[in-house]
Parts: sequence; structure tokens; C-alpha cells
Amino acid sequence: MAHIKSAIKRNRTSKAANLRNRARVSELKTIEKNLRAAVASGDAAAAGELAKKFSSKLDKVAKAGTIHPNRAANKKSQADKLVNSLAAK
Repeated sequence: MAHIKSAIKRNRTSKAANLRNRARVSELKTIEKNLRAAVASGDAAAAGELAKKFSSKLDKVAKAGTIHPNRAANKKSQADKLVNSLAAK
């Protein structure tokens, strides 16, 4: 347990940031899971909407510093490939 006042505050703010970051990443995972399910079912309209939502959320999370911008770019690319695979069929 920290004894210095600044360390105590840092622990408190770190816990709050950790909760925020976990919520953001969890929401991303949920959207990605729904996107993959829409692609698997062949629903192009829903997949397109979810891809847009996923892309936007990835940008916001990367901007906040929760995930690395390169990871966001890679995930967006994967999502686009998934949606485009529906159009090719």
C-alpha cells in the first residue's frame, strides 16, 4: 500500500482509468462479435452498418489512447475485408 499522497492519488486514478479502458475494449469486442455474426449469417445491410459503427468506435478508442492506433487500423482493415467478402459472394 502506498504511503505517499501522490502515489495514493495515482492508484485511485489508475483504477478509474482501468475501468474506463476495460469498458471501451469490452464494447469494441461486442461490436466486433456482432459484426462477425452478421457476416456469417450473410446479412450485408447489418454488416455494413456494424462495420461503420465498429470503425468509428475504433477511432475513438485509439484517440483516447486505450488501444494503439496501428491496432485500430488493422482491425478496421479486417472488418472491411469481412464486409467486402459478402459483396463478392
